[in-house]
Amino acid sequence: MSDRSMESSSPNRFVNIAVLTAALGGLLYGYDTGVISGAILYLKQDLGIADNGLQQGLVTSSILIGAMIGALTGGGLADRTGRRKLTLIAAVIFAVGAIGCALSPNVTVIILFRILLGIGVGSASVVVPMYISEIAPAAVRGKYTSIYELMITVGILLAYIVDYGLSTLAAWRWMLGIALLPAVVLFIAMLTLPETPRWLVRDGRFERARQVLGKIHAEGEVERELADIRTAENRAREHSGWSVLTRPWIRPALIVGLGLTVLQQFVGINTIIYYAPTTLAKLGLGNSASILAEVGIGAVNVAFTFVAIRYMDRLGRKRLLFAGSIGMALSLFVLAVLTLIFGASGGTVGVITIVCLAAYIGSFAATWGPTVWVILPEIYPLRARGPAVGLATWGNWAANFAVSLVFPIILFTIGQGLSMLIFAIISALSLLFVSRFVPETKGRSLEQIENDLYSHVHDSPESRKISHS
Repeated sequence: MSDRSMESSSPNRFVNIAVLTAALGGLLYGYDTGVISGAILYLKQDLGIADNGLQQGLVTSSILIGAMIGALTGGGLADRTGRRKLTLIAAVIFAVGAIGCALSPNVTVIILFRILLGIGVGSASVVVPMYISEIAPAAVRGKYTSIYELMITVGILLAYIVDYGLSTLAAWRWMLGIALLPAVVLFIAMLTLPETPRWLVRDGRFERARQVLGKIHAEGEVERELADIRTAENRAREHSGWSVLTRPWIRPALIVGLGLTVLQQFVGINTIIYYAPTTLAKLGLGNSASILAEVGIGAVNVAFTFVAIRYMDRLGRKRLLFAGSIGMALSLFVLAVLTLIFGASGGTVGVITIVCLAAYIGSFAATWGPTVWVILPEIYPLRARGPAVGLATWGNWAANFAVSLVFPIILFTIGQGLSMLIFAIISALSLLFVSRFVPETKGRSLEQIENDLYSHVHDSPESRKISHS
């Protein structure tokens, strides 16, 4: 279906198609980050990976190196080339990376292709939430942007199911190569969609922006939306690109964005995604049983993401973050205490571990998982949105890399109980950060949020002095 054929679609149908298509980038993100947890149990023997933790950590974490590159460069590329084009580029990278990983003859090659995959993951993590937030109406923007996180969890669950289904064959190459299919679907489907109206205004293509807005809003709202976007664009025209991030008026938003993305990783979520089968295997479960248990955890991840989709625009962003911080802290604290008391082996501890991890995953999936990606593109003004979201997303992947690389060492040194206790404390501290710094953005247009950010800082005597210098 071409852009022209989309013109006759109703607004809701068009938004649904656009959101679900772009969110395939989230599915690829989830699949490519999750699939290695099961594949590593088999490829380490075929590729001669040493059992000292270092090479295994590099194979697992190399995707995060690429993700940091993709996130840091993706924001600027999204502003220069457009949200749609960068999504197409990411789809190509996903496809090439999947083929390369599946055909890797040795450790070095698979690490290099995992880095390439990471560039696609990092780019998608910047541009997909941005595309969805700019295409969705304000009243349902939280719900639609949450679909991105839902697709990440679906991708992770799909990876676990594929890992389990192919575990009896030890077919790790197929585990990694199957990611080619959604990458091709994303590329073909994205060709049918237009650019976002906000980027089109930024690019001076006002008539095309009006046409796209006509597919999103009722006829009487189009001109008002276009006028709001043009006003925000004209006001921000003097500040664009990376230079805008040095301006005092954007500093509060940078603190919020970086703080949320770093904390999202420091609460420990990806230690579960990457290392759960390894951890459960050490508790006495076999490889297949460990992967099957992780399928259950992945199902919880998907199911609880629907809670966020349902309540994001009803309860608001801050309430969900509060609830998630409390749930994660409590579940990890219980896991830590019981593990320290009863030890790190045995069937009882294995059951307790699975229950506590499921509670933790549910708390994260219903709150911090989707909410951070909803807030990021909301809090930054149009001219700064690409670089600012890129910087915040880079912080997410940098924190992810640090935690994923260090966690096996921490687990080996101090054990699971104290490791989980550290994450429980960080989860509790995240509650304080949300209370102090995070604004509520529920039900407000991107232009209203930008206007408040700009006006709040520029109302101060210091900022007026800076703005007139």
